[in-house]
Amino acid sequence: MQNPIPHAALLASPGLGHLIPVLELAKTLVDPHGFRTTIFVIPIDQASTAQNQLFKSPNPDLIDIVVLPFVDISDLVDSTTSVVTSLVLMMRESLPLLRSAIFEMKVTPTVLVVDLFGTEAFDVADEFGMLKYVFDTTNAWFLAATIYAPTLDRRVLEEHAYDKIPLRLPGCRQVLFEDTLEAFLDPKDPTFEVFLELGKGIPKGDGILVNSWQELEATTFKALEDKSLLGRVARVPVYPIGPLVRGVASTQNSNVISWLDKQPMESVLYVSFGSGGTLSSKQITELAWGLELSQQRFVWVVRPPMDDDKSGSYFSAGNGNGDGTPDFLPEGFVARTRDIGLVVPSWAPQREILAHPAVGGFLSHCGWNSTLESITNGVPMIAWPLCAEQKMNGTMLVEELGVALRAQAAAYEDVVGKEEIKKMVRKILVEEEGEEMRKRMREVKYSAQEAVNKGGSSLKSLSQVASNCKIRSEDLGAKSKGARGDLLISQ
Repeated sequence: MQNPIPHAALLASPGLGHLIPVLELAKTLVDPHGFRTTIFVIPIDQASTAQNQLFKSPNPDLIDIVVLPFVDISDLVDSTTSVVTSLVLMMRESLPLLRSAIFEMKVTPTVLVVDLFGTEAFDVADEFGMLKYVFDTTNAWFLAATIYAPTLDRRVLEEHAYDKIPLRLPGCRQVLFEDTLEAFLDPKDPTFEVFLELGKGIPKGDGILVNSWQELEATTFKALEDKSLLGRVARVPVYPIGPLVRGVASTQNSNVISWLDKQPMESVLYVSFGSGGTLSSKQITELAWGLELSQQRFVWVVRPPMDDDKSGSYFSAGNGNGDGTPDFLPEGFVARTRDIGLVVPSWAPQREILAHPAVGGFLSHCGWNSTLESITNGVPMIAWPLCAEQKMNGTMLVEELGVALRAQAAAYEDVVGKEEIKKMVRKILVEEEGEEMRKRMREVKYSAQEAVNKGGSSLKSLSQVASNCKIRSEDLGAKSKGARGDLLISQ
């Protein structure tokens, strides 16, 4: 009799930033680790077009995607509720739906994998006798800060926020105030307490998966393993399993790729602030002038401004003027930059763009998915963090890896000026410093490839998790067989 095939249930919290790495983890569990997987998706709204594009399984025989019913939390939130709090509420309200969906499955999954916002679902896993893992979709440094903060005296966290004292993490890099997590900026904000509770939930599983790799963050992973350092806080094994990134899709009908095909190698700056990042009106104007003044080629995925929310929702572009310039960009911008630039409204095939040989730099908000896509294509970055843990990511790229420049806002206002933008663009594309960063990024790219290849550190690490799940699956199969035998004897 063959051993039962282990079955992993993965719970993805709302938003593409969480769904994409969960989908990639599911693919990796299927091949090469021999799992069946079911992804439970919590939709961000009733008509999420961007997410629906990903709801088609890449392998219907082994990857089942189940979209849970939309949960309306409008009665629980208001205009002041943070994104973090809203996500936690959506996950909590979806737990009965998850429980029912698992109950109705013909075979109970072996393991439940959740992200940072899904640890309350561990109670559901316990009900069904499943192993339970947290999937940290960012990096180990963020994980360290998240699980260590709840163990600190409240006064230490207040000093970090109010007195701008660095947050010291045992055995790894401290978090400076200017890099602090957005949730820790104001201890009086309800989001502060919500995030501390999230940090407390992570060590309650059977292990923690991290979308990073040993060689990228060796010091931090060592601290997370050491019981005299962060290991006493993590309490469970930490498994570096990354980088997990999307593969390159077909681009036959892409106007952007067709435009890039006509450009010289490594001559184009790709500019994008992720699926939810937005800039103020003034900052968009300065960015437009900076790109134009640099006289370098660019592809800019641009969205309408939001003056009070860096993670704002999407809006359609205005009518613009006669040359096709959206009405929130400087008049005539598209006409003046037509020979060197391409303005793309709202969305572009990012993974495919970064893989194109014409792209020589990436101006990014430093979301971890975008960061990994840049690394795995060897493209140096201009780090322009907006929110969440993005400032920590930017610091890692600039100060530890030396593969990015950091955008610096003027001291008197929170805006990066056009001259600074011009300088950074030229530095990364045409000056010697940019070429040195490009060389270092190629080394990091090679490290990333080696980690997930045969014999690599991340492949070995995920194999340990797979082995644990297979043992549990075999145990469940044996118990089920014994129960059937007992039933036959009694008859």
